[in-house]
Order: sequence, then structure tokens, then C-alpha cells
Amino acid sequence: MLVQKQELYRPLTAEQHQYNTIARAIEYLYTHFKDQPDLEEVAAQVHVSPFHFQRMFTEWAGISPKRFMQYLTADFLKQKLMDFSSISDAAEAAGLSSQSRVYDLFVTLEAVTPQEFREKGAGITIEYGFHQSPFGELIIGATSRGICYLHFLQDGDHQKAVEHLQRSWENATLQFNPEKTAPLAEMVFDPSKRKEKLHVLVKGTNFQVKVWNALLKIPSGQLTTYQDVARGIGNPRAMQAVGSAVGANPVAVLIPCHRVIRKNGVLAEYMWGPERKKAILGWEFSRVPGTPGTGIL
Repeated sequence: MLVQKQELYRPLTAEQHQYNTIARAIEYLYTHFKDQPDLEEVAAQVHVSPFHFQRMFTEWAGISPKRFMQYLTADFLKQKLMDFSSISDAAEAAGLSSQSRVYDLFVTLEAVTPQEFREKGAGITIEYGFHQSPFGELIIGATSRGICYLHFLQDGDHQKAVEHLQRSWENATLQFNPEKTAPLAEMVFDPSKRKEKLHVLVKGTNFQVKVWNALLKIPSGQLTTYQDVARGIGNPRAMQAVGSAVGANPVAVLIPCHRVIRKNGVLAEYMWGPERKKAILGWEFSRVPGTPGTGIL
């Protein structure tokens, strides 16, 4: 039930335009990387000057466009998969004592009770708002027990986004409260602003919740495969079901479904668009100390 009306349509902000430009550039570099396009060629594709594009991209990613794209080549991604034989190995390499503690300082996940699941969110109030992020505009929903919804907007349609949130929590009460959700959205993308753990509340089947918990164990800057996730939850033959659960992730970024790729190094589909998955992965790699480069400037 939606209890408050709002102005749902706004023109694109400067931040949205910037991400859209960067996403188009990433997609062009990804598909033409073997041709080694120069800065002028890429800038022309996104209709900005080479100087402005180089500065804008470097401010966003912290590295140059071509070095960013090195992180998304199949060879690099396959090497990342080979670095660890399991999610557990990656977790231990992150310097924590066990895989279950990888996100202890960052994110906790709670599932609704069986009764709440059956009642489709009845009795739960969700405050939501629209906010900008490094990867475009998003809608975030939060309850008193934690963030329950985080989706990127594909087409800028606020009304459609609210309707999808309502379908996801059919009998919950929705309240538009961007002042409440703005600090949460900020903390998702800037861990330095987290004064406490971020709590996530999910509504899913037992299998889905098990998969989403497994995803929390993948450290930033690391990757895994659908097969490894299936093994990690003790059901190695359930790769297709794992893929469906990954695709149904209700809380983008915090539950890092973007870190799951195919074992051949190919980036699989992403609910919020393949260019956004590339952007998030490259952005994370560029912020992990010790991530190797290739000398590409």
C-alpha cells in the first residue's frame, strides 16, 4: 500500500548524465578493446572532448579508461577466478579468520519469518527514496530491521520502480521518505561513512536466502562462479537454481551478485544491465590494493 504521493518525474541530473556517459564509454571499450581505441576515438563515441572525458573518467574510477578496461578482459577475469579455489579461500585471503566473518563488520542479513513470508510483508512499513550513486539513480527501501530493497533504475521511470517495490513486498506499507534513506544510500557506496553495520532484510525461499548469504562471503575485488556458489551451499548440481537465485537478488551491491561470473571469464547477465555490472566490477577492482595492472595508460 502506497501511503504518500510524490512528484515522480524529474529531469536527469548532472550525476546521471556523467554515469550514462561513462557507461557508454565502458561498453564501447569492452567491445573494441582488442582494437586498442585511443582516447580521441572513445571520447568521440560519447560526444565529449578527449580532455573532459579523460578527467571525468579518472575522477570517477581513479584510473584511466584503458587501465579500467584491462580489469574486464576475459584473461584478467579468468585469472581472478583461478586465484582461489572457493569462496572460503577468498574469505581467508581477505585476512579474516573464517568465511562467515567476511562481512561481519559490514553487512548482516536477516530473513523474514515464515509467517511474514506467507503474509507477503503485511504489517511491515518500508520507507523509500530515490538517490544518485556512482552507477546511476537507484531506489532504496528500508524497514526498521534493515535495507530490504535496492534496485538501479533502468529507464528513469520512478513510477515503475515504486510499483516493482510494491510487488516485491505486496502487503507492506510504503512511505516516501528520502531524508531517511539518503544516509543509507551514501553508506552503501562509501564504507568510510558507516558508523555501524548495515543490516539487510530479505524475503525469499530458504534456498534463495542460502544463496544470498553465500554471496555475502565474496570479498570486494574477488570473483566466483555459479558452480562455486552451488558447491558452497552444499548443492553442487544446483547451478541453474543458483543462477535464478542470484538473478532474484533484491538488494544490489550489498548482496554482491555482480561478483558471480561464468567460469570462462565471460560476464553473465545482470538484472540492471551488463554495462552496469562491468562498471561496478571495474570500479571495485580499481579500489582494491594490490590489484595488478598491465602498463596500459
